[in-house]
Amino acid sequence: MCQKKIILFFPSIEKGGAEKNLFIVANYLCNKFKKLKVISCSKDAKKNFNKKIEFLCPDYEIWDNLGRGIKTFISIIFLIKQILQDRKIVVLSFQANVYAVIVCKIFSIKIITRSNSFPGDWSNSSLKNFVFKIILPLANTSIVNSIETKKKFKSNYKINAKCIYNPLNSRDILKLSNKKIKSIYLNKNSLKIIHVGRFSEEKDHNTFLNALRFINSKINFEAIIMGRGKLKNKILKIIDKNKLKKKVRIIDYKKNPYPYIKQADFLILTSLHEGLPNILLEAIILKKFVISSNCPTGPREILDNGKGGGLFKVGIPRELAKKIILYSKKKKLRKEKIRYAFSRIGRFDYEFNLELYSNLIKKYY
Repeated sequence: MCQKKIILFFPSIEKGGAEKNLFIVANYLCNKFKKLKVISCSKDAKKNFNKKIEFLCPDYEIWDNLGRGIKTFISIIFLIKQILQDRKIVVLSFQANVYAVIVCKIFSIKIITRSNSFPGDWSNSSLKNFVFKIILPLANTSIVNSIETKKKFKSNYKINAKCIYNPLNSRDILKLSNKKIKSIYLNKNSLKIIHVGRFSEEKDHNTFLNALRFINSKINFEAIIMGRGKLKNKILKIIDKNKLKKKVRIIDYKKNPYPYIKQADFLILTSLHEGLPNILLEAIILKKFVISSNCPTGPREILDNGKGGGLFKVGIPRELAKKIILYSKKKKLRKEKIRYAFSRIGRFDYEFNLELYSNLIKKYY
């Protein structure tokens, strides 16, 4: 084993796909490298890491409730302190990559950045995009999680990024899906729909609920929305406004969502933008039919341009409604697409993609 330190940089660990990948990658790498540290201001996340990993964060959990900007500032201080103590390190940054790259370049430290999505897809600021173009190419290597994002990094930033897909542990997903739970659906004969994601603007619950309004009088369905977040009350108001109280229920975020997904017929994603959405991959493992917005980036790649599920234009509820009605009736076609999607899931193999991380880090020793 190498004696250099690996530092994983992730100032604000929340509840999403990027965080899930952080835990998987960190817990795998700690068995490959002797000295592995995580820098974050999210103390509560420590329990998700292997005990071999040194977790560096402020002493008090109060930092968990502060904004990302402050968490990034504090985490940068922790990073500088580690660099000053020992220059023999390699940094793998999962968040706030611009700041991490600046610090590492100042101190001549090797840095690998991992981008969960293309920054230009969610940044409307020309200044921010200018900064990304100047700073991000300074990293020693950039990792992205989809071919589409890789192409965007090449065309926009002149970065030849390395694509490493999200490592998918199929065995764990199937095992966790077998946990016994009560049925979340009340009508056995209904089309069972589930939407999983935090209650935030980019998940676009509005499009989902408006699509359900359009199909309300046309097909027999039940829908579950799983998640949590600041927009919960807004979502409840839309449900009420659309007269969907009898058809749509909200349940809280679950650490193990798989037994709930397992009960559904359709999993629907309505995001405005994504990186490579884990929830689609997990639904495919459970052989559920997926309908997703054709958002940047990931869904089109996962579903092979619609061969493995349904794709609809971002923010167009009537188009989503048509897809739900179409595939609720064409069960044979639905099964064919499920089989195709499942046959392609090997691209996201757990061991293969994690070993790519390990081999990449070894290049900088």
